[in-house]
Amino acid sequence: MKKSLLTVALATALMIAWSIGRVQGQAWSKNKVIYVSADEANYEAMATNPSVSTAVIFGDSSKGAHATFSKFAPGYDSGMHTHTNDVWIVGVKGAYLYKDEDGEKRIGPGVFLRVPGGHKHWSGGDPKEGAIFYEESSGKFDLVPAK
Repeated sequence: MKKSLLTVALATALMIAWSIGRVQGQAWSKNKVIYVSADEANYEAMATNPSVSTAVIFGDSSKGAHATFSKFAPGYDSGMHTHTNDVWIVGVKGAYLYKDEDGEKRIGPGVFLRVPGGHKHWSGGDPKEGAIFYEESSGKFDLVPAK
């Protein structure tokens, strides 16, 4: 009981400190340790697609370099698209499904995928489990529907 109360108190303190830093416009320092658990992260549904939710780890995906934990609902289908910047993905839970002209890949826990900027592909969530994955990019995130 004491251990779980301590964990809740610590998580709450970290969330408050993170919120204060965000409100004041402070970015995480490159010299600080960042610790975030995918199971305890604060996910928010994307306004443009409620089947996708993200939890910020660092940066701002609408402005530049960033990292997030992301979730795809079971059966999520992104359609064919590209991204302006490279995207690095590591599976955490379930499976991020990926397709391009070379075939299909299943990015499960512990599997890494790098998608170069401008590379046409499809992504989605496992039909039963969906997907939780770590995503990082050196530039802002966008999803450009393929022509």
